[in-house]
This record gives sequence, structure tokens and C-alpha cells, in this order.
Amino acid sequence: MNQRERKKRTVKAETVAKTVPTAKEIKTEKIVSAVKEKKAVKPDTQGIFDNRMARKIDELRWLYMELYGNDSMFFELCDQLHRFYEERSSTLKALDQKREADPGWYKKNDMLGMMFYIDNFAGNMKGVESKLDYLEKNNVNYIHLMPFLDTPKGRSDGGYAVADFRKVQENLGTMDDLEALAGACHKKGISLCMDFVMNHTSEDHEWAKKARQGDGEYMSRYFFYDNSYIPSLYEKTVPQVFPTTAPGNFTWLPEIGHYVMTTFYPYQWDLNYGNPRVFNEMMYNFLFLANKGIDVIRIDAVPYIWKELNTPCRNLPQVHTIVRMMRLISEIVCPGVILLGEVVMEPEKVVPYFGTVEKPECHMLYNVTTMATTWHTVATRDVRLLKKQLDIVNGLPKDYVFLNYLRCHDDIGWGLDYDFLKNFSIDEVSHKKFLNDFFTGKYPDTFGRGELYNDDPRLGDARLCGTTASLCGIEKYGFEGNVVGVDRSVRYDITLHAFMLSQSGIPVIYSGDEIGQVNDYSYKDDPDKAVDSRYLHRGEFNWSLAPNRNIADTVQGKLFHALDHLEHIRSSHSVFDTTADLRTIDTWDSSILAIVRENAEEKFIGIYNFSDQDKVAWINEDDGIYTDLISGHEMEAKGVMIPAFGCFWLCRKK
Repeated sequence: MNQRERKKRTVKAETVAKTVPTAKEIKTEKIVSAVKEKKAVKPDTQGIFDNRMARKIDELRWLYMELYGNDSMFFELCDQLHRFYEERSSTLKALDQKREADPGWYKKNDMLGMMFYIDNFAGNMKGVESKLDYLEKNNVNYIHLMPFLDTPKGRSDGGYAVADFRKVQENLGTMDDLEALAGACHKKGISLCMDFVMNHTSEDHEWAKKARQGDGEYMSRYFFYDNSYIPSLYEKTVPQVFPTTAPGNFTWLPEIGHYVMTTFYPYQWDLNYGNPRVFNEMMYNFLFLANKGIDVIRIDAVPYIWKELNTPCRNLPQVHTIVRMMRLISEIVCPGVILLGEVVMEPEKVVPYFGTVEKPECHMLYNVTTMATTWHTVATRDVRLLKKQLDIVNGLPKDYVFLNYLRCHDDIGWGLDYDFLKNFSIDEVSHKKFLNDFFTGKYPDTFGRGELYNDDPRLGDARLCGTTASLCGIEKYGFEGNVVGVDRSVRYDITLHAFMLSQSGIPVIYSGDEIGQVNDYSYKDDPDKAVDSRYLHRGEFNWSLAPNRNIADTVQGKLFHALDHLEHIRSSHSVFDTTADLRTIDTWDSSILAIVRENAEEKFIGIYNFSDQDKVAWINEDDGIYTDLISGHEMEAKGVMIPAFGCFWLCRKK
């Protein structure tokens, strides 16, 4: 391809992106009436869609025009919203109406989630459907299916490089299987969550293939440049996500003589949301999946959605416009669906993604920093940072719902509050090394067994991988045959889960944690997985160990019974509802954390010992006798003796 042809294709791509044809302005009321006339499949005899549209369309149009200034594309969007509503099943419409009448349905204290990879858990979607009884026995009513849409083998990024948003990976099943699974879940009162990867597509996506052929219409859906000048300007301000494994934010495509923006990996091409065609088409994919019965849409990598030169391309105002439009669209077509945002930042910076009470964006966000700080506390046996973290989260409006977890499919990144830690002479680089050394067993007296991910020796930085059980010591002591060590590690595992369950929000357990599953080192034998140590904790669920959960003196039996007990306590006491007040109190021991939950009916005190020594929590709640909900014993909430790595759930009626 000569230089002249390259310039022509670049100009064509930029022209399509910036000058999509604009129709004569269509007033809001004309859009509404025009959409009403499109009664194609199932007449909206109750006027439900029309009423929702009438309430939301003014703001939706204002935001859309602010971003794109294109009436014809907006009219197309509205027309498609009506089509997806009409195609939505009567069962899902009934569920929508039920949830509209109870908008806080997902905030209650009986919500409990579990996340897993479909193939690792049960082979395929039909297999998951056959295991719903097992999930019910885990008290689970919310399951997060890790990425299952079509991805290229060997270039999937764990399923986040999507080649087709309307096709399931063949080894996992079909869209019909997904719809059947969702229906079976709904009959059991289980909500289904999936990942919606809207920041980028796989290079094998239909759009990317056409863009690679030089089609300007499709090149405009990504970021293409025929020389390095503009990419070099981006590189000055845009941080790198994976500096060691995927350096830089652009990839050179020699076959067409262009650079393409690839923030994450070279095979994941960033979408250009400056093009309204991209937004519209991705919203159609979003609604297509919602109509298959998905209840929770997890928006992957939310802060990265909007790209703009001379900025870090993170957390830009346009991202919030897009997420707010997504919220409005879901409230018009499928209000039973809620949005979960993946925003990996501290709570103060995460909060904007909730939007405002008047103009909400995400329904839920991940409590990432508390998770990382919990493991910091395990290593340091010092709760001061964790206490500060909880005070920040608990000071936020109760409308903000966090998803809490100990472990997930991803690594643990040490994004801690190092400004606070400086007060204790803790340096960021050396502390990260200490944490990683602790959990990879490099100290003789440490119990953690994990591996590093994206280790960058230059920066002294790395992330950590490992299952909850392995990081708590169950793997180490089990391998050594140390019964006392195993028992103590099991107690610590239970304590950490008790802490997670007593936080405000929705607790989610990673599949396998309920039976203490340890690291799976077999990933190193698979060439497609060996380069990614996160597969250490993504191993297949060990169904041969699952029956041991019914045997009291096994690791599986001890963990399963304890978690089951804690989960039933949580769901039966109103003080665990998200509306309850929550605060920390002093214990006068830096290794013991105490939190108080309180509502009009009950007062709860959770006490957690992060030390390997029996300790006294010097609390002095002089307001009566409490019952430890775990053991049933009565006691005063004063000078409480708590065993090493142990916990109490004290509660009293008011």
C-alpha cells in the first residue's frame, strides 16, 4: 500500500467518525410519537414502554445530543429501544415490573453471590443448570458467569477479547442454552450476572476484520493512524496497563500500514465512542444480552471507555455521560437489569460512577480497595489502614451499594493508601515487595502460598495470585501434614469470610472457596495459560472434594458448615441490611478490628483478630448482654477475649 492510499483511508476513517450525516432536527415529542407508531411485534397495550420513554427521553436526548449532536442516529436508537422491548419475553417483562415496584430488591441482607468460570465449574451452560441445586445449598441467589462470549483461542485474555457479542463460546454452549439457564435460575430466585466488555473488541471481531481490510466505515469505529505522530502524543499522557507483558498503547499493523489503539493487549482494539454508530451498536448488543435473561450486566473497564488526546484517557466526563445513558436505556427497556461497574480505584474516586441520587449511573461497584487492604492486614497484622478504609466506605450514602469479596478471578493489586502508611514509616515500593514475599512464602514463618503476576523488577512492583485457602495457609500446612496449622488456617479463612459478610453491600464468594480449594498449578502445563499466573486460582472446581462438605472433621466440612451458618445468620437478621448504620470502634489493639452495625431493632458488633495470638479486644459497649450469633454464648461487650485468627458476631435486641 503506497503513502497516498494510506492517507486516503485515514481521511475516510476520520470523516466517517466526525461527520456522520445529521438529519433535520426532530423534536422530542415527534420522536415519541414516531416510536409509538412502530408497533411491529407485540402491541404495548398497557402503554408501559411509552410511559417509560416519556419519562426518560428528554434527558436521554439531551445527553446524546451533547455527545454526538446527531438526531438521525438518536431516532434510530429510540426505534431500536422499542424493538428490543417488544422482543423481550413476557416473563422478563413481568420480572421488570416486579423489580420496578421494589427498586431495592438487590440491596437486601439475603443477597449472596458466587462467581465462576463455566467450564471450570460444570463444563458448559447445561452443566451449570444441572448444578443449581448445589448453588442453592450454598445459599447463593446471584451467580456471576465469567466471560463466555466468543473469543479466539490463545488470544482471549480470559474471555475479555470478544469476537462476537451474540455468540457463546462453542465449548460452553449456545445462546439458547444461556436463555434456558437464565430461565431455570429465575425459577429458583437466582439472578444471573455476565461481563459486558464494551471498551474494546477482539481483532477477530467482524468490525476489526473489515477495518483491517481498509474499510473506512469500520476503521472509524477504532483509532487508526497511518504514522506514529498522534500515537506518540497519546503515549505522553496515557498510562500503560500492562507495561511488562503488553507495553505501549498502540500496535502497528504492517499489512495496512496503520497503528491501532490497543490499551490492554495487541489483539484487543479500543472502540471509538466518539462515533455514535459504536455507541448505538454496543447498546443493541447490551439489550440483546439483557433479553436473554441476564439480570446484572458487569461493565468491564468502565473508566477507559472514552479516549481523548492530551488526557490520561481515564475517568473522563464523557464516560459518565455514556454510563448514564446506559442506565436510562435499561430503565426504558429492561428496568429489572442492574449495572455493575468494574472501577478499580479507591472509594473516593469510585464514587462518581454511582452518579447522583437524582441521576444515578451504576447500581453497584466493586469494593476493590477494601479487598486489597484486607490482605495487607493479613500480612501486617495491623488493622489501622483497614479501619480507616472502612470509615471512608461507611461514610458514603447508603444508596451506594458495593460488591464485597475476598478473592475473584483477577489478581490482587496493591493499590493501597500509601500516604496514610507513610505515617508508620512504610514506603510503597518496599511494602509491595514485603506483601508479595509474605504471600509467596519467601519468609520462613509465613503461611501464604501464591504467585506473582506482571512482575516488573524495574519498578519493584507486581500483583499477587492465589486462592483464599492457599493465602490463608491451608495449602502450606496441609502439604506438611500439620493438623494444628490447618485448623488455625481454616479458622482464619472463616474469620475473613465473616468479616466480608458483615460489610455493607453484597458479598460474593469465588467458587471453590466454600470448600477451601487450593491453588491449581496444572495451568503451567497448558501453553495457552502458562503465561498468565492468574490461572493459578482459576482451576477446575474439584467435585471429588465437594462431598466432604458433609463430613464434619474435614477441611471442606468445617468451612462449608461455618459459611453456611454465617450466611443464614446474615439473612435472618435485619441489622445486616444495607440500610443499617455501620461504624468502627476502637479496640486498643492494632491487630483487632471491631465494627458496629445498628438499626432500630438490633445492634451488632463484629470483632476480628488478625493476630496469631489470643488477644483482648478492649471495647466497652456498656449497654447490656450480647449473644454471640456464631456460638450462641451470652457475654458482655467489654474486654472480650478473642482467640488467634478468630472472630465474634455479638448481637442484642433493642
